[in-house]
Amino acid sequence: MTGQPKDAALQGLQQDMRLDPGHRMRIDAAIHRQGRGWITGRPGGRPWNLSRTNRVVACFGALVLLVLLAPLLLGLAAVIKYSSPGPIFFVQKRTGFRGRSFGMYKFRTMVVNAEALKESLRHLNKHGADSIDFKIDKDPRVTPIGRWLRRSSLDELPNLINVVKGDMRLVGPRPTSFNAYRYKDSHLARLSIYPGMTGLWQISGRSNIDFDQRVELDLSYIAEQSFKLDLIILLKTPFKVFSGHGAS
Repeated sequence: MTGQPKDAALQGLQQDMRLDPGHRMRIDAAIHRQGRGWITGRPGGRPWNLSRTNRVVACFGALVLLVLLAPLLLGLAAVIKYSSPGPIFFVQKRTGFRGRSFGMYKFRTMVVNAEALKESLRHLNKHGADSIDFKIDKDPRVTPIGRWLRRSSLDELPNLINVVKGDMRLVGPRPTSFNAYRYKDSHLARLSIYPGMTGLWQISGRSNIDFDQRVELDLSYIAEQSFKLDLIILLKTPFKVFSGHGAS
């Protein structure tokens, strides 16, 4: 967290959520829609990710996981609190469904002024200094405990709060830390569904692939989305995540 007043941060988030009409039209023109109900196949129906069933299943699943993982979450919170100065959680602006901004919850893995240091480290970006996606191997802003949390992806567990709130689903494209204005037209289609905690990216290489490749995987998921595909991704995710493959 940056330490700015809560009401000022909220006002900034609300302003980001109100995309200008021209940009909304740009998203509308680009987004991919299945246009068929996920059960009946009826034209004009809701695809799986946008269905009420998905919303209920994801919310219930997230609540169950929060209860089952409560001892682990409390233990991690204590370790973070006493291992480095700063808050336990980091709430970062992310871009979700139709370009809307929301605050995504994570366990803090970096020093408290990490966001302020970002531009000074852009030349170390593994995808190139001009890339909109920002990843650094051995990021100097990451705390010692944060490296372990990131490698195991345990820092992402508070995303379950966002699933309960409705900002995210269990499976879908990962929400980006840059806003929709920075998307190329070829990227905008990934905003046609809700973002997820995990997806094809996580089981296909994670941060070892660039953003264009991630978009290709996201569009494949959007075209094939179903309850069965989500189940397969959820079952594969723990094996990929806890192996640390592609994490940074």
